[in-house]
Amino acid sequence: MTFLPDGRLLVTEKRGTLRLLDVSTRHADNISGVPAVAYGGQGGFGDVILHPAFAQNQVVYLSYAEPGDGGSSGAAVARARLVLTEGGGWLGELAVIWRQVPKVVSGGHWGHRMAFGADGKLWITSSERQQFTPAQDMKSNLGKIVRLNDDGSVPGDNPFYSQGGVTAQIWTLGHRNALGLGFDSAGRLYEHEMGPRGGDELNLVEKGANYGYPIVSNGDHYDGRDIPDHVTRPEFRAPLVSWTPVICPAGFVIYSGRMFPEWAGNGFIGGLCSHSLVRVEFGDGTAREAQRFDMGRRIREVEQGPDGALWLLEDGADARLLMLTKS
Repeated sequence: MTFLPDGRLLVTEKRGTLRLLDVSTRHADNISGVPAVAYGGQGGFGDVILHPAFAQNQVVYLSYAEPGDGGSSGAAVARARLVLTEGGGWLGELAVIWRQVPKVVSGGHWGHRMAFGADGKLWITSSERQQFTPAQDMKSNLGKIVRLNDDGSVPGDNPFYSQGGVTAQIWTLGHRNALGLGFDSAGRLYEHEMGPRGGDELNLVEKGANYGYPIVSNGDHYDGRDIPDHVTRPEFRAPLVSWTPVICPAGFVIYSGRMFPEWAGNGFIGGLCSHSLVRVEFGDGTAREAQRFDMGRRIREVEQGPDGALWLLEDGADARLLMLTKS
């Protein structure tokens, strides 16, 4: 979900619906013209964000699981012009600007969270689709964080630009299932990802770095096979925070609002299996879990509202939208 400048909220629903919600009246309308999604398993509609110059160009970005041949699928990102009307609105000039390569037959690990940096570049998390080894394969953009221009072209200062093809898109590699991405006020980029059996991670994203999956992880394979911990291979970038037992992180915001000034610069992560909202404090190159709020339900998304309130989306057919304010 993401807030529009007028305070209304765009919300994606997994089956392929884009809602426009007036939070003051709790009235929701649909936005038409969304792309068809490959719904099933963990797949479906994903993230929605605004272009940095949305007030001038009305451009939005959508991520989703895109169907392919033979039951395959892959994450895709499209940009479109949002046209608002009295009864909702529609998307015009929709064009796909990025795709996962290759499409695979798998029911999970798309990722496709998005964020714009202060330089106007677009970052996208691309999970490894439960295929493990593509996270280290430089001819695939699976298991990577990619960096693009706002039109989907590749910036010339990307670390692997000279290699061309999808390799040129890659900013970092060695990721598993990255479901949170956010910049702090100093321009540092952080991402979190689900570990295998143990070892959920929060990472500082640094140009050209390799985060080690599946060669290292602070968790193990679900079938019980050991994965060496990060400490055994110092050439791979270790997480700032690792969770075992896992929190199943989903959604991420670094707080900059006025409602909770004591939390300025803190990260907030939604927890799926942990049914929680996790607060993270950052230090000089460090981070730690500072607080965990028991929400009693799976939390899929976290966003900061225009007035500094924290907004949470629950996960599931009967999910609620929650607003957290000072009492």
